[in-house]
Parts: sequence; structure tokens; C-alpha cells
Amino acid sequence: MPPPEDPEEPEGRPEYRVYRSRRPLFRRRGGTDDRDEISRLRGDGGQPPPPDGGPNRQLTPTPGKRPRRPISAGRIVRWLLLAALAWIALSILVFLVSAQIQQGSVSDANRYLGGSGYPLWSPNNVLVLGSDVRNGANAEPGAQTTGNGRSDSIMLMRVGGGANSRLSIARDTIVDIPGAGRQKINAAYAIGGTALAVRTIEQYTGIDINHVMIVSFEDFPNLIDAMGGITYHGGCVVSRINGGFRNGGYTLRLKAGKTHIDGKQALALARTRKNACNHAEDDLTRARRQQKIVSAMKRRLLAPMAFVRLPLISWNVPKALRSDMSGPTLLGLFGALAASGTPKTDVLGTLSGQIPDSVKQAKVRRFAAG
Repeated sequence: MPPPEDPEEPEGRPEYRVYRSRRPLFRRRGGTDDRDEISRLRGDGGQPPPPDGGPNRQLTPTPGKRPRRPISAGRIVRWLLLAALAWIALSILVFLVSAQIQQGSVSDANRYLGGSGYPLWSPNNVLVLGSDVRNGANAEPGAQTTGNGRSDSIMLMRVGGGANSRLSIARDTIVDIPGAGRQKINAAYAIGGTALAVRTIEQYTGIDINHVMIVSFEDFPNLIDAMGGITYHGGCVVSRINGGFRNGGYTLRLKAGKTHIDGKQALALARTRKNACNHAEDDLTRARRQQKIVSAMKRRLLAPMAFVRLPLISWNVPKALRSDMSGPTLLGLFGALAASGTPKTDVLGTLSGQIPDSVKQAKVRRFAAG
């Protein structure tokens, strides 16, 4: 049954159809199209969108092109930060590879070492020995080029976990060397290498040594040069290593105050025993001077310019400071050293080489207290 017709609706209602309008192929001259009508209703007079990002700006990008973000200060900072992190990561990788190569050079002392945690957060006792053996490039006439050589410097460091102390032992100190009798302490390294040096110093001081580092004079100048040199602050120094230049050796001349020195100068300064500027200096003065060199190296490593040289420094550090430690452990040790301050180095020694037990025990207790 058909629905009833609406009495109010007129008969013959037209049918409506919906058509989709399209833009004319050619715009009539003087005519208008939909865009003109929209512009008229918006009131912009048919003007093109303003270039300054006004309200009528077209938001649809050009097909096939991605809008470029403006370079801001924040983006530049992020780029620089990423570049710095990549530079540090490269330096760490270079350091780990170099340390792994050098790790086996002091393996003879491994059975006497250990018993400590990671150096970054646990106290570690580290024995640092300077060997006077040099290669052909750095050897002066009369210098030892074979064997272990006598330990030119002996220092104990306690670092990590809040500990931070130094104890330097004079090389002429008379001690009992296991299996070799009573001799100067620096002879232990020449007789039995790193292992006998560790045993001798542990027996003499009563300090358990966790790790050992050998300062190699062969690569020491290269490390200083990789840093761009160091700034030494001290008194006047005039020394002639192995007879000086006239006899084929090396002559060092430093004025009092601050002086920027290179690798060869730093090596000669560390080895200076007789100073023509001050004849009253002795072996204890020499030990203190060596500590100044170590402190100057630490300051140089923390300087901004060291960041530019970081990969080169990272490669040379494990070569100049050979150790029983693996790359990650050695990295933790240097992290602990960087986080700690620069403590005053206590010197254990006398001109005669004989040290009273009471003096030795007092200095050892201060060292162990950190």
C-alpha cells in the first residue's frame, strides 16, 4: 500500500540530483571561479597567500619536497654533543686496544697481585716503577738498553673508593731482597723483574700490592708529546745527562718558574740527580720533582686542549704505563685518579739509605689511611 501523500506538498515535485563540480578547463575572461568566490567571501581580495606565515598561508607542502627545518641553536648544540660523544667513544676504544696489547708485558708478577675490587669504587694499592732501560732512540751513551734495569723511581699509590694517598720510596733505601740479601731497593727490579720488586716492597712496607705499573722511558717522551707537552713549575735546573751534549748525552736547562717542556725535556728532568743550579739537591729532591711531573701530566690531561688530542693520548698511555691491568680495569684506575685530587706525596727515605722502623711505620700508616 503506497504511503499517503502530504497534503501541504505541491504536486509535481521536481527531482534533485547531486553533481560534482570541477574546475573549468579555461577560465572565462572577466569571469569568476570557485576560488575567486571563496576569496571574495574571505575578504582577501584574491591576493596570494602572504609569505610570512599569515592566516591564509597554504599548509599543503609542495609534492615530492619535505619542508626544511630551520637551523636553531638547540640543533647545533645537539650536533656538537653527538660529535663529542663519538670522539670520546673512539678514544675509549683506542685505549682498550692499546691496553690489551700491553697487558702481557708485566705478567710475571700476576701471582703476587690482586685481591681488590674495581678501582673506580674500591681502594687499590698500585706500585709504580720507573725503569731506566731505554731503546736506541732515547738512549744516551752509557745508558742501559738490555735487561730490566734498576727501578729509577718507586712510588705507591692508594686510589679509589675515596682513598687518595702517595708514598714515594727513595731508590737508595737499603732493604732485604728475597734471595739476594741486603741491597738497595732499586736492585730488586734488575735482579728479578716486576715479581721480585713486588715481593721486596710488600715485605719491606707490609702493604699488599694489588696492581703494578711500569713507566717505560722508551715511550715516555712520546706520551708527553702526544699531550702537546706539559707545564712544569719549579726551580732552576741545569743538568747534563750522561755527560751532556758535548759527550753525546743530553743537556737540560730550565729557568725558575713555569716552563712548557716537551717529551725529551720531561724525561731528562725526571732523571736529573745532579743539578748545577742547586748543588744541595739530593735523591729525595729528585723524587719530589718526579711527582711534580706526574701532577703536571694530570693537569694537562684535564685541560680543554687534551680533548682534541684524546685518541692519540689514549693510544700512548698504555704504552708508556705498562700494567698488569686489563683495559677496563686500567680505565677505571684513571677514572679514579681524575675524580680524586692531587695529594701531597710523602717520601720514605734518607740520604744514608737507612730508615728507622718507627719512621717507616708512621709513613705506611698515613698511606694506608688514604
